[in-house]
Amino acid sequence: MLETSARLLKLLSLLQVRRDWTGPELAGRLNVDVRTIRRDVDKLRSLGYPVTSLPGAAGGYQLGAGAELPPLLLDDDEAVAVAVGLRTAANGTIAGIEETSVRALTKLEQVLPAKLRRRVQALQAHTTPLTAVGPTVDAETLTIIAAACRDHQQLRFPYASTQGEPSKRLIEPQGLVHTGRRWYLVAWDVSKEDWRTFRVDRITEQPTLAARFTPREPPAESLGEFVSRQVASNVYTYQAVLTVHAPLHVVAERTSPVAASLEPIDDNSCLMRTGAEALDRIVFFLLYLDIDFEIHEPQELRTHVDTLITRLRKSIGAQG
Repeated sequence: MLETSARLLKLLSLLQVRRDWTGPELAGRLNVDVRTIRRDVDKLRSLGYPVTSLPGAAGGYQLGAGAELPPLLLDDDEAVAVAVGLRTAANGTIAGIEETSVRALTKLEQVLPAKLRRRVQALQAHTTPLTAVGPTVDAETLTIIAAACRDHQQLRFPYASTQGEPSKRLIEPQGLVHTGRRWYLVAWDVSKEDWRTFRVDRITEQPTLAARFTPREPPAESLGEFVSRQVASNVYTYQAVLTVHAPLHVVAERTSPVAASLEPIDDNSCLMRTGAEALDRIVFFLLYLDIDFEIHEPQELRTHVDTLITRLRKSIGAQG
């Protein structure tokens, strides 16, 4: 009986995380046969869960929505993951969500079994979070943007540039990217007729909805990679391209997606794009890597490095 109950809980969890499942898929995930899945689905229906059958040769199932749907059930790993996520959100970059996260975490802990409650409390007791430093974004702004991405609806909002200059934007939102410190919106700028990356914390008022639009082909296969390329160099006065003589995974460990965009060349080198408002900042960043590199562009950076080499040689009395 205990094994059957645990399997029902796992089945319900699977039905909640994906809209459609075939019978064989569920059977494979639960290590049972399709007939057992049918019986378990009947048991869920008897408990009030609106599980609908899908037509087709393989058959399938879908968890429907409804006011009578019983409360969401979580297995052990899911409950701990939710608790950790809520604790992280309480110290994150979304303004106004801290108190809400703490309230939700308190409610979750009250209904957790004693074993899970001890695991979560141990994690909390022995973890010291560092409060995020830097700009925060409004939770309502994020939900408006996300809904507009889902519904293919244009957005209007006032936006402040890096120099603080205000502008009015009309965009077709594609998606949000979170780097851990900042939130970025990838969108088609209607007036510029090009793809743009916007920092959400620079949207100075809540966006308003405009007309619906037909989705365009995304600017890249991965929006994360697109943001990395845009933020790492395109927004800066000086944009550098160079070869770094180390495997991509080694270089990636010493940088971040917002500091540099990386592409593999071969097993022992990669192409890097990075940028800064001053040449010295690029030089310091490259020296910090402690990896051999070759500068391709811009010429100003090559000249600046040559000047620094001459100055450093003179400082120790070296010749040439």
